[in-house]
Amino acid sequence: MTAIKHALQRDIFTPNDERLLGIVNVCKAGKKKKNCFLCATVTTERPVQVKVVKVKKSDKGDFYKRQQTWELRDLTEVDAKDASKENPEFDLYFEKVYRWVASSTAEKNSFISCIWKLNQRYLRKKVEFVNVSSQLLEESVPSGESQSVAGGDEDALDEYQELSTREEQDIESMMETCEYAISNAEAFTEQLSRELQVLDGANIQSIMASEKQVNILMQLLDEALAEVDTIEGKLSSYEEMLQSVKDQMDQISQSNRLIQISNTNNGKLLDEIQFLVNYMDLSKGHIRALLEGDLSSPKGIEACINASEALLQCINVALRPGHDKLTAVKQQRELFSELRDKFARRLTNHLNNVFIHQGHDQSSTLSQHAAELTLPKHNPLHRDLLRYAKLMEWLKNTQREMYEGLSRTYVDYMSRLYEREIKEFFEVAKIKMAGTTKEAKGKFATLPRKESALKQETESLHGSSGKLTGSTSSLNKLNVQGSNSRRSQSSSLLDMGNMSASDLDVADRTKFDKIFEQVLSELEPLCLAEQDFISKFFKLQQHVVVAPPLMEMEEVDGNALPRMPPYMDKDTVRLMMNKIFQSIETELNSLIALGDKIDSFNSLYMLVKMSHHVWTAENVDPASYLSTTLGNVLVTVKRNFDKCISGQIRQMEEVKISKKSKVGILSFVTGFEEFAELAETIFRNAERRGDLDKAYVKLIRAHFFEGVEARVAQGVREEEVSYHLAFNKQELRKVIKEYPGKEVKKGLDNLYKKVDKHLCEEESLLQVVWHSMQDEFIRQYKHFEDLIGRCYPGSGITMEFTIQDMLEYFSSIAQSH
Repeated sequence: MTAIKHALQRDIFTPNDERLLGIVNVCKAGKKKKNCFLCATVTTERPVQVKVVKVKKSDKGDFYKRQQTWELRDLTEVDAKDASKENPEFDLYFEKVYRWVASSTAEKNSFISCIWKLNQRYLRKKVEFVNVSSQLLEESVPSGESQSVAGGDEDALDEYQELSTREEQDIESMMETCEYAISNAEAFTEQLSRELQVLDGANIQSIMASEKQVNILMQLLDEALAEVDTIEGKLSSYEEMLQSVKDQMDQISQSNRLIQISNTNNGKLLDEIQFLVNYMDLSKGHIRALLEGDLSSPKGIEACINASEALLQCINVALRPGHDKLTAVKQQRELFSELRDKFARRLTNHLNNVFIHQGHDQSSTLSQHAAELTLPKHNPLHRDLLRYAKLMEWLKNTQREMYEGLSRTYVDYMSRLYEREIKEFFEVAKIKMAGTTKEAKGKFATLPRKESALKQETESLHGSSGKLTGSTSSLNKLNVQGSNSRRSQSSSLLDMGNMSASDLDVADRTKFDKIFEQVLSELEPLCLAEQDFISKFFKLQQHVVVAPPLMEMEEVDGNALPRMPPYMDKDTVRLMMNKIFQSIETELNSLIALGDKIDSFNSLYMLVKMSHHVWTAENVDPASYLSTTLGNVLVTVKRNFDKCISGQIRQMEEVKISKKSKVGILSFVTGFEEFAELAETIFRNAERRGDLDKAYVKLIRAHFFEGVEARVAQGVREEEVSYHLAFNKQELRKVIKEYPGKEVKKGLDNLYKKVDKHLCEEESLLQVVWHSMQDEFIRQYKHFEDLIGRCYPGSGITMEFTIQDMLEYFSSIAQSH
């Protein structure tokens, strides 16, 4: 504990001019043991302050630090808990009760004793000690010290002074001259007394001998006093003179201060006048420009812009307190308001006339543009109107109602103009599209119809001399194969709209694609140019609040500041664009419907083109009118594309084979090849390639196992086929689920009836054909089961009917007939 006490004194209390008198190692009662030290300290400077300081080790444990301090005068009670038994617990009552447990009873008693001593010595308000042994308090005051500790004569202690170094040396020299100074202190004391008496006598004689000199000294003192009186008189006269000078200087200072105040007031008044003259005065040239300036010439517009900006500065000037009560200021403000209103009306009327005249000039070339399938460019109109952009900004800041009225007027007028232009433009586009179809019909009217694909839809079965017709039942969906060829279930994918795929010339489709692309290419710059003009002319560009990390810098008053990039008030721009171009979406949907009616394959072209233009518009501005409108139309195009694919699937499922058809390849096989070639050409490197792949998946579900075999033939490992989206296990289950045993038996029964109808009445021939069909079906079943086992190992997926079931189907059907 001694080492800790020295360390605390050195590191904590000495730097703060404090002395450590008592210490105890404690922890809080009733909590997890976290040791700390309570220290009783006094300051080394007067007045003395007595404190109780809580000290604990730092978290790292390498030094001590003060945690809490209490003044001893705030201590009201010390409770030792038990005066008769050893108990390490004690309580200290400050502003609240602190309960402690000492490391030992001895440390607790020593600390309480120290507190009692400090209380008795330094405090007038005595602390109450409860459950403290009276013997402990009595023992804490050593004999002969009780008076001092209890507040005895501290002044006597204060009068004591230590010997100086010279005094110590003189005493040592004197003691060295006397041999018995240490051994016989009484003799040494007597000798010192005798020498002192001799010295006192010598001093008295010396004083008596110097009486004459003392008289002379007294006389000199009297003369000095008289001289002092004389000097004091002179000083008094000087003081009176200085007082007069002081009064005069005070008067001068007061006059100067008044002059200074007057000059200050004059300066402030001049500043106020200059402020009003500089900021509340509008030149005659500006007034003339506002009232009579030519708004049709570039110089006149520039003069009006300068005058309007100057007027706005005068209107928005921040007046100082009291200025608004001045009559001249009131008159000027009334003048500014009148000029603002007159110029706003004049500007509004002029811009209304500009809208009308410019629009008439623009519509004169409408028919010429429509015939060429181009939309009129409004760049000249925009260029002429942008000269008034700053004036529109001024109108927006000063006369909001007139500004909004002009905006509505522009939107109403331009919506009618654009509606007329767009309708004529789309009419020409529709005529060109319809003309394409008429030309195609004219070409194909002279060509012979190709009917081989329509007539040859039967196949020979294992050397049969009879003829079999196809079936639309689920049996045909299992791809019944003959010994020499195999038949696939599908439909004519290219039999679309009013024209068959075989009759539709590729050049006509290409021409349709060009017309549709021309329409989109004309609409895109038209909308973007109008949107850019609206944002600039109507000042719908604002500034961002927070500057982005990388910004251009501009110099303002000699300082390099970040240039704030503008952004558009997108909501207002979108509303204006929706009103101006309200006919675009309707006309586009009408054009798309016409193209789909002419040829369903046109939906492929339109999906690719529209997707590309939507992607381009979104890159420019995802929230723009063009992006939103094209996105809405793209939904319609995608719906037509899906309807086209659904129609082909439905035709595949509902295909009917003519009774007169001969053995040959089904029409949809060749049709699908042509469809795939055309689709791959259209969708090559297109953004919507995924839609075509999904369409492929839907189309090949009707001949699923051929797709699996095709993947294997292309080099895909058999065990990896199930990882392809179109041929995963879920798709396999869907295909198998479509062919339950009940439907297979029904299909076989229908097939038996058709075979019986087309064969001669000789029974043995029917049995031979039926037995051959049974062998072929069993062969296909085994082939499919083997394919499933190789490509979907461990899946547990099998047909919903077995070979034994199939044999029973063939046998029961033969017996029933």
